[in-house]
Amino acid sequence: MKSNSRVLCERALGWSHDLPDVRSQATPLLSFEDIDPSPNHFDEVYLELSRSTVSLRGVATLLGIPFLFVSLGGLVYLYSLMLDFSWSLDWDVGLIAVLMPPVGMWAIATYVKMDLLLPRDEPIRFNRLRRKIYLYQFRFHYIYLFSRKHWGVKPVAYNWDDVTAEVYRVYAPGHGGLIENVMLSVRNPETNEVIDRVFFAHDLYRGEAYWAIARLFMQQGPEALPKFVHPPRDWNDDDGLSHMHCLAPKVLWPEAIDRESRTAPSEGDAR
Repeated sequence: MKSNSRVLCERALGWSHDLPDVRSQATPLLSFEDIDPSPNHFDEVYLELSRSTVSLRGVATLLGIPFLFVSLGGLVYLYSLMLDFSWSLDWDVGLIAVLMPPVGMWAIATYVKMDLLLPRDEPIRFNRLRRKIYLYQFRFHYIYLFSRKHWGVKPVAYNWDDVTAEVYRVYAPGHGGLIENVMLSVRNPETNEVIDRVFFAHDLYRGEAYWAIARLFMQQGPEALPKFVHPPRDWNDDDGLSHMHCLAPKVLWPEAIDRESRTAPSEGDAR
């Protein structure tokens, strides 16, 4: 298992502020007993929180696939016209006519593929005894649409002390106005450079609640957590899930990282 070695921007576009530091003893100002979904699991060793980078499953598939078929038909018709010597365009207009449909189809196909391959849950595990977080991370790439290397679940592990929770705010007219997401950035402890930034929550309330839960667990253990109103969920169980979620791949951690993320370090691991 290799961690990401990229160097990212100090702050991504739309950054607003950071949530309390992992070492902060600040008391959460909000009540989160009724957070839904509640943690998937927690015990003396690890806490698992649910996560999903796409809030509405199936939209890209239901709208994108018909669009791709219609676009393909239009593209074939367009190219057949261009082969007719009696039909001519200026070279710049012709170039746009040739390139725009495939580019649009490629972009739509990316979102359709992501909608179909994205796991039904992308959990994060916080192991308080190892002082690490483990992310069931789904990677994708807009350019390399058919590359196995750039697509698929690639779990990663990072040190808890290197993680920062960042709030991002973007005003999007027509999409509900103000959009507030929470991201987790990871820094290289030697250079202090950001080496990874991953999605954490779609809205500020859930992001603040989940981050407070994670900090309390990592600092004080499971006894510091409240009694949650909603029961934990097994996302591999189809009961209550939408049809698109039932079609989505189940969560299957690789054996080695699954065992490590759920257990305490042995004496041989201590250094």
